[in-house]
Amino acid sequence: MNVESALAESKKVLSNKRQAHVERVTEEALRLAKLYNANEEHVGIAAALHDYAKEFDQTHLSEIIESSDHLPKDLLMFNEELLHGPAGAELIRRQFNITEKNILHAICYHTTGRAGMSLEEKIVFLADYIEPGRDFPAVYKARELATQDLNEACRYTLQETIRFLMSKQQLIYPDTFHAYNELTKN
Repeated sequence: MNVESALAESKKVLSNKRQAHVERVTEEALRLAKLYNANEEHVGIAAALHDYAKEFDQTHLSEIIESSDHLPKDLLMFNEELLHGPAGAELIRRQFNITEKNILHAICYHTTGRAGMSLEEKIVFLADYIEPGRDFPAVYKARELATQDLNEACRYTLQETIRFLMSKQQLIYPDTFHAYNELTKN
C-alpha cells in the first residue's frame, strides 16, 4: 500500500467532509515528515488512514476492541471518540494486512498520544491537531511550535487537549497523561 491507495481506501468509507480533513492531515503530516526526516511513506499511509473508522458505528468499534488481542479493553470505559483510532488500527491490520508498527501505532494513538511515541506517531498526532482546517485559539501556537520543535509542539498539544477535556469534565485516557509527562520531564 502507498499513500495514494491509502487515501483511496479512506475515501470509500468516509464522508466528503471527513475525507477533506484526512487529505489535509496527510499533506501536513508529509510536510512535517520532510522537516523532521521521518519515513514519509509510513507517515503518509498512517495519516491517510488515521480516521478510517471515524464514521463507523460505535457498537462495531466496541466489538472490534473487545475481540482484539492487541487492544486494551479499558478503552471502552472512556469517551467513544477514542475508539476510532485503536479500532481503526486493528481493522487496517486485518483488512489491508499492514503490519508495520509505526503505521499502526500512529493510527492507534493519533487521538490520545502515548509515552514512547515514535517520530512517525508524533507527526501524525500533531498533524491531526494542526491541519489547516482547524481554527481554535491553541492551534496557532501549536502550528508555530511544529516548525521549531516537534517534542515541544506535541507536549503543548497534549497540555491543551488535557485542559480542554477537563473544562468539559470528560474522562482523560491515561496514555494522554503519560505522553504529556514524558515530554514535560525531558
